[in-house]
Amino acid sequence: MNTRPFLTLADVKRMAGAAEAEAVAHSWSVTIAIVDDGGHLLWLQRLDGTAPISAHIAPAKARTAALGRRESRIYEEMINQGRTSFLSVPEIEGLLEGGVPITVDGHCLGAIGVSGVKSAEDAQIAKAGIAALGG
Repeated sequence: MNTRPFLTLADVKRMAGAAEAEAVAHSWSVTIAIVDDGGHLLWLQRLDGTAPISAHIAPAKARTAALGRRESRIYEEMINQGRTSFLSVPEIEGLLEGGVPITVDGHCLGAIGVSGVKSAEDAQIAKAGIAALGG
């Protein structure tokens, strides 16, 4: 039988704290979502002053990154380059930059999705959270 790593609640809290610290350090008001490898929500945190819609966008970006096993920006780029048929893919809704998969030892454990500032800044916050895993 194969075994693989998985996210614990302690891991999720550590990543969420690091992502929040990155956002606060830049005075960015965002929502942070963390999902498992099946796209199921493990954490949702909306910082003060963040637009309510971001509480829908961040989990969608995270699910997209987890289910697709790649950054959500890849899908945005494909669509922007003319592959609009990708808009009809089932279960993938967060087709914007800001969703980043959490990969450890070649296994996708889930993803972090962030929404509220520029897309590249959303991704920066997500990557800061993932870096807190130390792997």
